[in-house]
Amino acid sequence: MSHNQFDNKSQAWSALFSEPMSELVKRYTASVFFDKRLWQADITGSLAHAEMLAAQGIIAATDYAAIQKGMTQIWSEIEAGAFEWKLDLEDVHLNIEARLTQLVGDAGKRLHTGRSRNDQVATDVRLWLRSEIDLIGGLLTDLQRALVDVAEQNVDVILPGFTHLQVAQPVSFAHHLLAYVEMFSRDAERFADVRRRTNRLPLGSAALAGTTYPLDRERVARTLGMVDDAGQPQVSQNSLDGVSDRDFAIEFTAAASLTMVHISRLSEELILWMSQNFAFVKIADRFTTGSSIMPQKKNPDVPELARGKTGRVVGHLMGLITLMKGQPLAYNKDNQEDKEPLFDTVDTLKDTLRIFAEMIGGQVNPATGEKSGGITVNAAAMRAAAQKGFATATDLADYLVKKGLPFRDAHETVAHAVKVASDRGVDLSELPLDVLQQFNPHIADDVYQVLSLEGSLNARNVIGGTAPVQVRQQITRHRQRLG
Repeated sequence: MSHNQFDNKSQAWSALFSEPMSELVKRYTASVFFDKRLWQADITGSLAHAEMLAAQGIIAATDYAAIQKGMTQIWSEIEAGAFEWKLDLEDVHLNIEARLTQLVGDAGKRLHTGRSRNDQVATDVRLWLRSEIDLIGGLLTDLQRALVDVAEQNVDVILPGFTHLQVAQPVSFAHHLLAYVEMFSRDAERFADVRRRTNRLPLGSAALAGTTYPLDRERVARTLGMVDDAGQPQVSQNSLDGVSDRDFAIEFTAAASLTMVHISRLSEELILWMSQNFAFVKIADRFTTGSSIMPQKKNPDVPELARGKTGRVVGHLMGLITLMKGQPLAYNKDNQEDKEPLFDTVDTLKDTLRIFAEMIGGQVNPATGEKSGGITVNAAAMRAAAQKGFATATDLADYLVKKGLPFRDAHETVAHAVKVASDRGVDLSELPLDVLQQFNPHIADDVYQVLSLEGSLNARNVIGGTAPVQVRQQITRHRQRLG
């Protein structure tokens, strides 16, 4: 039976087969309805490939000109929503190639010279992900700036620092927020590192073994901006690895998972801080919802959902690792399954970063320049909480050490003082001097400055400490770093 006797002749490989693909298998194996988002990368990569083929004399200059013209029309059609995506053509690559051939004839058929869908898709995903990493870098900067803005307004606001969710020592609220700035700055570094390994060209690896055509792979890499910091072209050095490597996707999803973990930790704190038992902060109403039966409720849905979506992204990381763990070289159809988790990870992360930057820092009205929203800080509630739980006990121990007592003895002495204060229902700073002197005769009037919240903060005047002078220096450093 000739393949012309049934309707799968549009498939690039159909001449070999004696029966058409079943409709069920078409739907099961097709990827066009999710990988069509790669269309810009596909056209960009194809044009760079075609330019090189013409420069190498592999195709005629007239063919390259026709390909350029056809791709320009296809780009316009897709942007306008007029392009017809066909399930029969399986994926974004064959859909675009078929339309190109329809528009420019044999020149469109010559575009695929020296390449395979295996190295084509690997290139497309890398090009697409590179641009997404650049967008994510900008969003991470926006979130860090929002945190720095709030921190700058709250350097002298004191809240209890916790360990084990128990009151530990007083800290500046700004210092607390800047801890997340540090986390997100590391995230940005990780994404920049992932970008370097993503920005390598597999095109020219062909199906798995390279090609017999005299391709100039480095020319394509330069055209596509796949170069290192010194401008040197970056191409894969092994064709088998070039078509089958998905490390970059796994690395990206790992970096995204860490970012989402940091978002989730911040979410958990916002949820606690918003609760009536803490009442440390409020977030704008547009980031909350009400209850269907309890009219007094304002639920922190955005932080809660972000905390939940963290599991979604971490799940994608596990899925991608599992996808690759049993694959022999080189390309396998399994790798079609890399795109949906990668795409969803990118979408989830970008949406989360955008909404958190606005939820924390507010939104600027472009017409008036005024900012609305953002978190509202309840400094009084934070201070009251810091005065519970004997947050300055360590300061008293340090005070005794400076008076000559070994730290372990000072630690035990302060524990006895805390017990007395607890029995009396007062803070250490509220114990009379004569009572404090019963624990150690070297205690003097200056102890009350040490036991104050401000004294505790100011005493931690070391790099990375919570002393306001140090916090302001860190804010300046972040401002300079973020631009």
